[in-house]
Amino acid sequence: MEMNTKQLYEKMVDYKQFAIVLLTVGAFFYLGTILPSETKVMTDIYIAAGASTGFLAGSILFFSIAKKYRNQLIESEEGQEWLMKK
Repeated sequence: MEMNTKQLYEKMVDYKQFAIVLLTVGAFFYLGTILPSETKVMTDIYIAAGASTGFLAGSILFFSIAKKYRNQLIESEEGQEWLMKK
């Protein structure tokens, strides 16, 4: 069970990091859509908005997966120990 608990903890941390990266990239693309520029074409705005939406949706997905792993860790005694010491 120790190896399984360790793997769950590592996956939880990895998914949180993936979610944070996707959140920052999504915010970057969103800023690209709202900042004024005279050389923007509507196609570029639509692409940036779509990319922003996709990255933010991926971020939400990864945060929910990380929460699922955290809840699995909370349910087990060894998982609670891992969460307390890290």
